[in-house]
Amino acid sequence: MSRAALYFALRSQADRLVSRIFHSGYNVSELPTWPHCPYVKSNVRSSILPAALQNRWASHTPALDESKISIGPQRGGAGEEDKKDDGVVYQGPISSTIKKVKLLSLSTCCLSVSLGPVITFMTSPEMNVILKGAVASSVIFISASTTAALHWFISPYIHKIWWQPGSDSFKVEMMSWLATYMSRTIKFADIRPPETNRPFVTFRANGNFYFVDAEHCPNKALLAKLTPQKQPHGSAFKNL
Repeated sequence: MSRAALYFALRSQADRLVSRIFHSGYNVSELPTWPHCPYVKSNVRSSILPAALQNRWASHTPALDESKISIGPQRGGAGEEDKKDDGVVYQGPISSTIKKVKLLSLSTCCLSVSLGPVITFMTSPEMNVILKGAVASSVIFISASTTAALHWFISPYIHKIWWQPGSDSFKVEMMSWLATYMSRTIKFADIRPPETNRPFVTFRANGNFYFVDAEHCPNKALLAKLTPQKQPHGSAFKNL
């Protein structure tokens, strides 16, 4: 009976100490001592302190959003992207594909220009030097021609459009021949019908051609401004 009474007394004392630790903060000096029970003293200290420290650490640890998994330090990249894309009313559906094809074309062109003559002169030693030069020049010309033709074909493609309703101008994002993006500001007053047989051209402005995918342009009011209709020519017999 004496052991059971001592056990319940120690258990009630331990519960009160844990509640005091949670409300007043952790302090080792506040733990009681039992001079006649050194074994109980060490067991109570070893059992109370880890539990109290874990509960206190868990209460002060900020909650993490499990839906977001990130590696490395957090930065404001998403906010910068949202701020950069603020006001975008049109985005080309195959913009990323065009950039990949452009980079592939530039890479093959650089490899052909740099390694084509070397490979040509290192192989077939019995071939004439003039013939080797002609072969190397042909490889360089074909590679450069295909890269130039690809740039001519995709250069009118508009990747992004920024426009505020009511504004008399808008900004477009195009791609240079080095596969880098560049911005241009165009006024609606400068838009003209293309009047060319060049494929994939929507309008002409300031001597440059531009193409907008009408099926993927959600702003129909902007699309109507970007697709001017050709004015019919008056008949020569109208006034007769």
